[in-house]
Amino acid sequence: MHTLNKKRVVVAMSGGVDSCVVAALLADEGFEVIGVTMRLYDAPYENAGRLSKSCCGIEEVEDARATCRIIGAKHYYLNFEREFERHVIDYFVSEYEAGRTPYPCLACNDRMKFDFLLKRARYLGADAVATGHYARIVGGAGAPLALAKGLDAAKDQSYALFNLSQSVLRRLMLPIGHYTKEETRNMAVRFGLPVADKLESQDICFIPSGKYRDFIKPRMTAPKPGVVVDTRGKVLATHSGVHNFTVGQRKGVPGSESGNRPKYVRSVDARSGVVVVGHAEDLLVQAIGVSSTNWISGEPPVDPHGITARLRYRGPEIGVKINQLGDGYLTVHTEEPVRAAAPGQAIVFYQGDLVLGGGIIESTSSGNVQANGRGNAGRIGQMSISSQSSVPVESHLPAFV
Repeated sequence: MHTLNKKRVVVAMSGGVDSCVVAALLADEGFEVIGVTMRLYDAPYENAGRLSKSCCGIEEVEDARATCRIIGAKHYYLNFEREFERHVIDYFVSEYEAGRTPYPCLACNDRMKFDFLLKRARYLGADAVATGHYARIVGGAGAPLALAKGLDAAKDQSYALFNLSQSVLRRLMLPIGHYTKEETRNMAVRFGLPVADKLESQDICFIPSGKYRDFIKPRMTAPKPGVVVDTRGKVLATHSGVHNFTVGQRKGVPGSESGNRPKYVRSVDARSGVVVVGHAEDLLVQAIGVSSTNWISGEPPVDPHGITARLRYRGPEIGVKINQLGDGYLTVHTEEPVRAAAPGQAIVFYQGDLVLGGGIIESTSSGNVQANGRGNAGRIGQMSISSQSSVPVESHLPAFV
């Protein structure tokens, strides 16, 4: 199944069924497996019980360790708290402060699994790192490696891996991308693993309560209060900070009282503190400014036909046209209007089953996007008056490998 000629493999083990099956599957294929569970976040005592049910909890560590005992593999529990704080939590908080919608799983994947863990694997004498993502690595034999969707469409995780490079792909293994979730669970039973019936974690691992604002507030440098206005500029309410709002949000939006049409957050401006709300149709856009673009092959696509994009992890794919601006910046025009494209989130490009790459949404418009005033910061500039945009800053994501 694997074209890599690797003997010793580090498996990133969260303690869930997917990563545990990866370890067992590779051991069964004759690889020398070293299981590594990363300690990423030390929760306050009062949250320890809830954290233990997330992907970073004590129970998960023991499940990973038990799996390694069953398959005869070594297991290490490594402390990455400092790196996680710097590259994931600090980024998460700063994005909300900037009126943007962060994507912490992307930062965690790239900085923790595909940077620090790859480097640590070298110290362990391993040639490759394997993870439990539902995606596939294809190609090779003289051609660039490519990333493809997982065969199980309902579990495909290729969206979160758009930032992979050729150098990382050469040292990465994604074994369960070739299987369905049901097949993965069946393999867990066959290998006698204790995680076969384990439920999946749905929360962000460092916020098991799901209360993002409570987590953010004590870590903020300076909350930015302001006003909530409608699309005509009428002030509807005041607010205590832009971190309380994200594009597309409905819950807690002023003006959505019973009997009125629902209102949604249309844009957030962290400079002025102004939050604009409107009706569902006011969230529709067809032009998107993108920064921090990564092409998995190392080059932009040559064939522009049949390119689609996904703007959310489980969102639909839509046809797009891409205009390269240089230095990792581009504009994307969608074939049909899309709803609530949030600055700070990822846009990922596909051509059939292949993942071409992607970038970070910086700003959006109902019409044409213009890249004005990029200057030394290389920013996607101000957009038309009808645009949805957070502060037009360059992406706050860490510099990935």
